[in-house]
Amino acid sequence: MEGELIEGRGVPIRAWIRGVPVESEAIAQLRRIASLPIIRPHVAAMPDVHPGIGATVGSVIPTKEAIIPAAVGVDIGCGMQALRLDLTAGRLPDDLGKIRRAIEKAVPHGRTGRGGRGDRGAWRRPPARVEKAWKRLRRGYERIVSQFPSLDRGRHVEHLGTLGTGNHFLEVCLDEEDRVWILLHSGSRGVGNRIGRHFIQLAKKDMRRHLADLPDEDLAYLKEGTEHFEAYVSAVEWAQRYARTNRDLMMEAVLEALREEGGVPPFRTTEEVVDCHHNYVRKERHFGMDLYVTRKGAVRAGKGELGLIPGSMGARSYVVRGKGNPASFESCSHGAGRAMSRTEARRRFSLEEHRNATEGIECRKDEAVLDETPMAYKPIDKVMEAQRSLVEVVHELRQVCCVKG
Repeated sequence: MEGELIEGRGVPIRAWIRGVPVESEAIAQLRRIASLPIIRPHVAAMPDVHPGIGATVGSVIPTKEAIIPAAVGVDIGCGMQALRLDLTAGRLPDDLGKIRRAIEKAVPHGRTGRGGRGDRGAWRRPPARVEKAWKRLRRGYERIVSQFPSLDRGRHVEHLGTLGTGNHFLEVCLDEEDRVWILLHSGSRGVGNRIGRHFIQLAKKDMRRHLADLPDEDLAYLKEGTEHFEAYVSAVEWAQRYARTNRDLMMEAVLEALREEGGVPPFRTTEEVVDCHHNYVRKERHFGMDLYVTRKGAVRAGKGELGLIPGSMGARSYVVRGKGNPASFESCSHGAGRAMSRTEARRRFSLEEHRNATEGIECRKDEAVLDETPMAYKPIDKVMEAQRSLVEVVHELRQVCCVKG
């Protein structure tokens, strides 16, 4: 089998990490996951692997007749979307600030007032296309909250078609032929977060008598046939649809903003479009077994399948084609992966260093985004080199404009 072998107390760990720095805590966390009795036949670690809550970000976790809600996480269905336009760099306006302002106006982003009234990251009055999309999602939501009424709080339609915070972004990029792409990253927003947290607690409750036997209580799992398993599977599938719809709506809004206020000449979209989750679970068959494959910060890379691997604010991103490597459960990394915590990035780097690292890119260069500075991430070129057996590069994208929450 391919991938560096890491031994532990349980099943083996196969890691595509050659040449990429990996924290000792990430390895320890992978070993804790591998020790669970529900893991079959091994755990796969991608080159962007780094510590997460409960489960390691950048891991592929195959489970037999069970799912670990904390491994799926709270940003259920988070992922990427990219679309190529029939424009080239020479047709973009000289003032890319106009494009950034148009996108920021069209797509709610960030978070203010702790997400309360007047939060800039939510719609005050969702536009018609958002309301129409919510109608298609509403029945599934009502089915979830009828079973778990405590989930019916906070935003749902008001977050649909919005960016969020943290590492979520909207970008205008150029490929190797200077063709223009729109690249974006977001997930299931507040409603997915509530679903994820709720079922993490339910799993702990269901396993209360067995928590002491777990290496980490956040690794509590739901087994097939138990009270909450089917409800969780249904809720996760709905949140993944919400996340995909969220990305579709943002893409529509960005295209409209470019046409109406971005100073961009008339353009059409092309058939080159890619969308992929990188925080999700689905049932798949590997090594002759039916398994629930959780990709926590990982992208499916089946043979011929297209995926997206973003870098940081100042690094390249990639459109890739999967090689269907069975040892990785047909998976690849979901990005560069953090090299340090957000707190450490703020402590270590100055605004001047951030501005130098993002020179030539139209983006925010203030203290609020210092934890997203390129130096806080692993070198994307080393990450890509480490997974040459998992994917091949189709397009290399470099951002010229970036909107962050």
